[in-house]
Amino acid sequence: MPVRTDVIIIGGGLVGSTLALALARHEVASVVVDAQDLDTTVLPAFDGRASAVASASARMLRVLGIGDILDAEGCAIRAIRVTDGTAPQFLHFDTGEAGDPLGIMTENRLLRMGLLREVRAAPLVTLVAPATVKSLVRDETAAVLTLADGRIFTAPLAIAADGRRSRTRDDAGIRLANWRYPNAALVTMVAHSVPHGNVACEMFYPSGPMALLPMTDHGDGRPRTAIVWTVDASAAEGARKLGPRALAAEIAARVDGTMGDIEVIAPQAVWPLGFHHAATYEAQRLLLVGDAAHGIHPIAGQGLNMGFRDVAALAEVLVDAARTGQDLGSPDVLGRYSAWRRLDNSMVSAVTDGLNRLFAVPGRLPSAIRRFGLAGVERIPPLKARFMAEARGETGKLPALLTGELI
Repeated sequence: MPVRTDVIIIGGGLVGSTLALALARHEVASVVVDAQDLDTTVLPAFDGRASAVASASARMLRVLGIGDILDAEGCAIRAIRVTDGTAPQFLHFDTGEAGDPLGIMTENRLLRMGLLREVRAAPLVTLVAPATVKSLVRDETAAVLTLADGRIFTAPLAIAADGRRSRTRDDAGIRLANWRYPNAALVTMVAHSVPHGNVACEMFYPSGPMALLPMTDHGDGRPRTAIVWTVDASAAEGARKLGPRALAAEIAARVDGTMGDIEVIAPQAVWPLGFHHAATYEAQRLLLVGDAAHGIHPIAGQGLNMGFRDVAALAEVLVDAARTGQDLGSPDVLGRYSAWRRLDNSMVSAVTDGLNRLFAVPGRLPSAIRRFGLAGVERIPPLKARFMAEARGETGKLPALLTGELI
């Protein structure tokens, strides 16, 4: 006999788990299916990536019960400094000591750890992992998920949260606008002698930006910083093979000594960079969230936060529909989510793609224009305030969860 639930979520990563938890907090049941053993995704060796959780996203995570992870393991970003290389002209955003930070840097595996703990404790979430999807059949009345082991789940709505290479999206025939950038992102962690002061730095070079993202201190008391260094695709394999000392020297050369003595304390990972945006977020009894719907350049650190905003909006749409007795998979419900999220995601995607292309133009004249622009924005308070609101994830119509309130 099929197991009936309110929503089937395919993908139990950061976005899928957060959605399941948000729905469960509002009496909407879900089945979450993931191909991985999720316990392996919280191991230190699994994934060295860290994310800047925007203030609005952090408010949602706190109300869902994982504020302890942010408080104990997160590092507040109190300022962001943007420069063209190491030029003296800069754009500086500063929250001071009061108010919400611009973001909270947290290791992805620790966020997964907190979400996994809460999801497993939620009576209205059924977590099935590892599991292989055999088929997802959608018709006018229901979505029916069959696993390779024979188990069957049925719900009014299925949600694809299975990442950039979403099989669920592809099987539904949803097309993508997509391209590859001629770059790759090298990700690692360093300890250094000069304190970071809770300042995140984005230094732009023609080959791509280098982001310095403040983390909590190393176990020995030294400051720690996460590095996201965009390199030419042709140099990606060489960057992958750099030893710790050589990599530290390369980083030191690009930050002009501002971090003091640098030691690489984590293996580097190199990820190809690309852009994609789904032509639509919906099909019959199916919705896309997170990376299944969109993927952007990491230039502004907004990728995960776009997924969290998807979660907050979709949870609000589904909870409202459930409370008023609507069919969760009806075209009207699906359309409300799509209309809410597509414009915001399209705008953020366009801005990050444009910034990447602007700062990638080589030559002295483009560099001079960029530096003039940075210095100009620095002197226009309303424009700076707009950029800070974007960094915090506080623009547009905010769902209740992003304000720190339950729906």
